[in-house]
Amino acid sequence: MLKRIIPVALAICLAAPLAAHAEYPEGPVTIIVPSKAGGSTDATARLFILSAKKFWPGAEFVVKNVGGSGGQKGFEEIAAAKPDGQTIGMVFTTQVVAHIVSKRARYTLDSFHVMGNLNDDPEIVVVPPESPYKTLADFAKAAKGKSMTVAVNGIGSDDFIAAKKFEENAGVDFNLMPTKGSTEQKAAVLGAHVDASFMNLSQMFAQHKAGQARIIAILTKKRSTLLPDVPTGIEQGYPVEMTATRGFVVSAKVPAKIIKKLDDLFLKVQNDPGFIAAAEKDNQFLLPMTGPEYLKYLKDLQVETKRYYDKSPW
Repeated sequence: MLKRIIPVALAICLAAPLAAHAEYPEGPVTIIVPSKAGGSTDATARLFILSAKKFWPGAEFVVKNVGGSGGQKGFEEIAAAKPDGQTIGMVFTTQVVAHIVSKRARYTLDSFHVMGNLNDDPEIVVVPPESPYKTLADFAKAAKGKSMTVAVNGIGSDDFIAAKKFEENAGVDFNLMPTKGSTEQKAAVLGAHVDASFMNLSQMFAQHKAGQARIIAILTKKRSTLLPDVPTGIEQGYPVEMTATRGFVVSAKVPAKIIKKLDDLFLKVQNDPGFIAAAEKDNQFLLPMTGPEYLKYLKDLQVETKRYYDKSPW
């Protein structure tokens, strides 16, 4: 019996150091995208992978789309993932903080280590092509005289908060129509089923250029180089700003040495000329932020979002 035990024990002892020194990553790295395949967040994840493979040539990356509840299911899965660094994920605003504010989320910002932000998608105000509203002033004046139906991408979304900001600033109240996504919003605008929609630039850029819809304002500090003739809300006397950001996080419980590797990879992708060129070609608008910068952004956004939630809970 002893002769049988000794070789087994020796094999275990020899294998233990090898296991202890296994290189990270030890298998496929899953990137959770909290939305359906084919959307803008999904596209960002896939561009990230193309660049990441340059720096981790031996690594395998797998996208896992977890749609539903305005990203909530995906955010929760990232937070609850096994803390070995084999699962990372994307977050987008304002939804990631809106679920916390509404007390529906099974996570907080402390559940994540924030790696950083890659891009943003500026908020716009868009109307059907035959709409009589050419400016925000026209739009606000009409809203004071009648009930205006305005489409947004779900309650608590960046569209929803932007609309609430505009209501507060202009002294109006819209009949807000939450939709299940940009496809539904587009159909509502193109078919003139709504008076207007608050949505993201990437979602209506092509339709505006084709004359199928009209963007009357972009809600950023400066005009977009893609649409230099479209004035900002600030220029039109309505200091309303909003954008959708898309960044990367990992469970806060992941060991520090693995987090350090992930942060290093993220910064390399963020600064990769190939990634930058691919994003611009895909009409993705870059807004690079480091982990600490993006965490501060998210905390500030959570405070702002809570202010609107407290006024009108959803």
